This record gives sequence, C-alpha cells and structure tokens, in this order.
Amino acid sequence: MAKLVYVMGASGSGKDSLLDALRNITPLGLLVAHRYITRPAHAGAENHIALSLDEFQQRKAHRLFALDWQAHQTHYALGVEIDLWMQRGFTVVVNGSRAHLAEAVARYGAALLPVYLHVSGEVLAERLALRGRETPLEIQQRLQRAAEYQHGLPAECRRLNNDGRLQDTLADLLTLLTEQAVCTFPPPEHPIVCAQDNAL
Repeated sequence: MAKLVYVMGASGSGKDSLLDALRNITPLGLLVAHRYITRPAHAGAENHIALSLDEFQQRKAHRLFALDWQAHQTHYALGVEIDLWMQRGFTVVVNGSRAHLAEAVARYGAALLPVYLHVSGEVLAERLALRGRETPLEIQQRLQRAAEYQHGLPAECRRLNNDGRLQDTLADLLTLLTEQAVCTFPPPEHPIVCAQDNAL
C-alpha cells in the first residue's frame, strides 16, 4: 500500500538536506514532494515552490492543497497532487509540520508514516548558530519548542537520529522504507555519498 512518509523535525535538524539526498538516489516507487511556501525561492535551503500570499489563498480556496498550515508569518502547503501520486501507487515523502501532524493523521489515517528527525540540543544549537538566521534568544526558543515536541510525538512515530553524518541518516531512512515495503532500491554500484554532510 502506498504511504505518505511525513518527515518532521526542528528547524536546523537537517530535513531539507535529507530530502535532497533522497531525491538524488531516485528510489523506485517513491516521490519526494515540493512544498508551496509564501517566501522567495532563493530564501533558505529548501527546494520549494514560491507563491505570493494572493496566489496561496487562491489555490487554497480552490482546494488545490492536500494540507496547509501557517508558522512564523509564513504559509506552507502540500499540493493535492500528492493524493494522485499515491493513487497511482507511489509512496510520497513530504516535509511536514510537527504542529499539524494531527491534521495529516485525520486525512491519511493508516497510510501515514510519521518520521521524526531527532537532533540533540547541543548539536541543534550549534547548527542554528552557524547558519546565522536567529538571535541567541530565538535559538533558545527554538530549542525549547524542539524539546517539547519530542515529548508529544505519537508512539507510532519512527525516529531517526541526525546528530552525525547525513549519509548515515539517509541509510537509516532507506532501511526504514525498505522494512515498510513502500519502495525498492536498485543495488548501489558505489557507497552512498551525500553532497553535504553538515545536515543544515
């Protein structure tokens, strides 16, 4: 059965890097969805579809989003095309919101596979400081929210540790997806090598 793999994690946990690495190995039967976001395409590391607020609201009004949410004055959405992909038998991997997991569960039920990308507080603080987007106070607030969300995750949520090398986290994700029998992977001719291993 096709699954929606709902990857969550604190800002700075490495979700964008992990999903980019997954795209690069083109697993069979699996697609990684882009998000629609009301921020410029060149802002941040995520490979997303940039929309103006008016464009976003128009698409939402016409029910072109499967899931949508707002955080930090920014609107995010996953297009309704992911439902079509799943109907065609593909497992779809998405960059999800921890705060809106309940909405995803309500829509997809047993087809949803929640995955949490865990990073220790020390490593997360270091990564947030290195990217230079937040003040020290904002970093502390993000660390507190990350700790709170980890304690509120459902029991069926799978956890991946991303304190170390990105290629190790990718290998763990591939193992999880293979165990779930949601996709297959061609035998690699060479070891997995990720373009970046800082998991920012």
